[in-house]
Amino acid sequence: MNKYIYPLVDNPFRKKDLKSAIEVIKTGRITMSKNVAAFENQFSNKIKNNFSIMTNSGSSANLLALQCLINPYRKKKLKKGDEVLIPALCWSTSLWPIIQSGLKPVFVDVDINNLNIDLNDMERKISKKTKAIMLVHVLGNCPNMKLLIKLKKKYNLILIEDTCESLGTMFNKKFLGTFGEFSTFSFYSSHQISSGEGGMISCKSREDYEIIKSLRSHGWSRDLSIHKKIIKQNKHLDEKFIFYNSGYNLRPTEVSAVIAASQFRDLDKFKKTKNFIRNQIVKKFRSNNVINNYLKIIDPTHNSDPFWFGIPMILSDKINRMKFINLINKQGLETRPIISGNFTKQPAVKKYLISKKYKLLNADKINDNGFFIGIPFNKISDNLLNKICNIFEKNLQISKV
Repeated sequence: MNKYIYPLVDNPFRKKDLKSAIEVIKTGRITMSKNVAAFENQFSNKIKNNFSIMTNSGSSANLLALQCLINPYRKKKLKKGDEVLIPALCWSTSLWPIIQSGLKPVFVDVDINNLNIDLNDMERKISKKTKAIMLVHVLGNCPNMKLLIKLKKKYNLILIEDTCESLGTMFNKKFLGTFGEFSTFSFYSSHQISSGEGGMISCKSREDYEIIKSLRSHGWSRDLSIHKKIIKQNKHLDEKFIFYNSGYNLRPTEVSAVIAASQFRDLDKFKKTKNFIRNQIVKKFRSNNVINNYLKIIDPTHNSDPFWFGIPMILSDKINRMKFINLINKQGLETRPIISGNFTKQPAVKKYLISKKYKLLNADKINDNGFFIGIPFNKISDNLLNKICNIFEKNLQISKV
């Protein structure tokens, strides 16, 4: 039984999602097949990107993007030691594929107003070795993509959009995940749509598409458009088991595909419902003087149309964050840090990576004072809305430093 009256996420699965999954299980064919391919096409058509490849997670999608960039079959590949800019407010598997690919991450501060990469600090951190940006769209929000693309073009950088938290968000009426060479998405249970586990990587070029398909499935050639050509060149090998590239097993299941496809068809409906709930809570909070005085609610970036993942907030320095969070958790409101805070503070980073100290004042502020609450799939009652507001107000008053 859930101990929270307002958890980070409620059950995302509907009867029709489960029915789709059961029908696939009955066929006995669960491993990647035609339903995965159908969902990939559905996804590309909706967001208007050229190619999409489903994976077993958003983390795997990030790994494939970085591994593609260093792959010997890529005409313009990155080399060991090339630098990749990444916001300090990031997830572990936004960062580690950079390291695992022999590239060097350079941490960039974030904009306190939208939680995304600070474009001024980003430009300051660009050097002759900088070749790419791992952009992390935070909780459904984004930076000013028009300005970011100007910088990308000015310095000839490759853009990877980690859109795992921001599926369905638009900037200037264009979906996030369509601005860069690569974009990644997650269908984990708390995300905008869910298949339990699952992810997607989208890209613009056929070259990258073919490389990623091979990397996803052991490095074999059977899924590639040039498979027949490869067979002719390797007649001594069984055509089903020709390994053309390095690779992993990052394939999704047919079950994940049909659940994700079922939910994806209702993406706009989910967005409307979740944003309505977010706006209800924000309006209620902003009409309360105590809440207004002691916390800042993050607003959408100008010209963006977010699909909010959660409701991010930053507490005043006058509030003891840990005391406040512990109190509201005990009273039934589930919270979590914004992504994982300033990732340079994590012990794994110190162990594997960082000798250089970064000045990341906004990321530090978000790490020390930031948190978010979730947004359910189903509308909330006025009674629950009032209760949430009262819990915030009461505990802000008793958590002053």
